[in-house]
Amino acid sequence: MSKLCLLSRSVLKHRVALVDPLRRVPLRSFSSGEEQQESPADGIRQEEPGGHVADFSQGPVYGRLLGFGKNTLKTDIIHLFEGCNLSTSDVKFEYNNGFAPISLMLQFPSESFYEAATKLIIKKGRLYNLHKISSGQWDITESHDGKTVLLLGFQRSPTREELERFLSGFDYDGSSLRILSGRGPPGTVDSARTMVTFRASSALKASAFQIQKNRSLCINSPIFVRVLQ
Repeated sequence: MSKLCLLSRSVLKHRVALVDPLRRVPLRSFSSGEEQQESPADGIRQEEPGGHVADFSQGPVYGRLLGFGKNTLKTDIIHLFEGCNLSTSDVKFEYNNGFAPISLMLQFPSESFYEAATKLIIKKGRLYNLHKISSGQWDITESHDGKTVLLLGFQRSPTREELERFLSGFDYDGSSLRILSGRGPPGTVDSARTMVTFRASSALKASAFQIQKNRSLCINSPIFVRVLQ
């Protein structure tokens, strides 16, 4: 009987020895590799000025810039705000009814980039004025992207047929052709009260048209060609 008891105890100890190692293994070692990795932060993250990481989940910040010259280009603004993560699609020119530029709309990726831009303005002697605007003001401002061509200098309002002859051989969107009334912008012929705009198929072709057709005659008048940004 005692041998049977000893045998039973031996079997029981053997079973406990088999189970014990599992009890001592930390639970974390059974988690998958994906569970052990930290979840990536929500939203897009990018390095800000100063080496910090920006969280763009808050959305972009919009500003209006004043004080620039009439011949300023989008690339000039991007160079001015170097390090503020601006591209040409983040810059819009606001024009008055005579197509004279009156302000620049800017779209910054985050508040920190906007603040960096204001510091750059201070550093450069406050030659420009930058203030915040709403996203609605940005949305309603038309972006010409260097594809809109402006014609000035007409002594009378041209017919569509006359314009089509003037534009013959040029690749443009016929549905975008518009004849407008109003005084031309400063620096153009004062008597130019009729303006024409249309969209070229690309910014490169718009620039080529300006080079080829500037001061060409249409209905016996020299026509001044500008490209809107």
